[in-house]
Amino acid sequence: MTARPRTRLSPDRATALVQRGWDRLTWRYRPRGRARDALGHGTEEYRAWVGLLGSRLPAGARVLELGSGTGEPTARLLARRYHALGVDLSPVMVRRARARVRNARFVQGDMTQVRFEPASFDAVVSLYAMIHVPRRRQRALVGRIARWLRPGGYFLAIVGHDAYEGVEARWLGGLALMYWSHPAAATFRRWLVESGFTIEEQRFVPEGRSGHELFLARRSPRG
Repeated sequence: MTARPRTRLSPDRATALVQRGWDRLTWRYRPRGRARDALGHGTEEYRAWVGLLGSRLPAGARVLELGSGTGEPTARLLARRYHALGVDLSPVMVRRARARVRNARFVQGDMTQVRFEPASFDAVVSLYAMIHVPRRRQRALVGRIARWLRPGGYFLAIVGHDAYEGVEARWLGGLALMYWSHPAAATFRRWLVESGFTIEEQRFVPEGRSGHELFLARRSPRG
C-alpha cells in the first residue's frame, strides 16, 4: 500500500470517499471471470478462513457479512451452508452481489449505521472491510457486533496489523481515491476483549511487505 499517511478526514467525508471509490473500482478489483481479485487473493484463502466457522456453527446458522462487496467469494462460500446476509456501502457492489450470489441476501448500507435486533446472528464475518471504516467509529462497531450476536456466537474478521490512516489516489490504477483507517492489532484485540469476546484464534496474514491480522472471537455463552 502506498497511500499518503496521517490523512485527517471527518468520518462522514471518509465514508463518502470509500463509497465513491468502490462504486468506481469494483470492476478493477473483481474483474468478471477472474479467479483472484486485483490484490491476488484467491478463493482457496477465503475458503480456509470461512472454514474456521465450519466446526463451530451448524448448517442453517444465521451469518452476517459486513463489507460483502460483490459477494465473491465470501458470501458465496457462506451461503452454501448458512443463511447469509451481506451489507455493503457501495450500491454498485450490492447490485453485482445480488446478480452473482442468488442464494444470499444483500442490502446497501453503512456497517456503522445499520440496525439489527440483539442476538440476531450466530456469526458475523468481515474480511478486509473494517480497514475502510474510520477508526473513530470502529470501537463502537465492535460493541454493536457483540450485541448482534447470540450468546456464544462468533466474530471472524481480517483487520489491520499496524496502526494506519491514509488516502491513495488512483488506487488500482483507476481514477478514484481510496481510504484506509485501522488501529494496531493489539488495540483491536483489546476492543474485542472489552466488548465481551474471548479470542479463539489470532494470526498474521502477510501481504506484500506488511499484512493484516485475522481474529476469530467468541461472544460469552452467558450473554
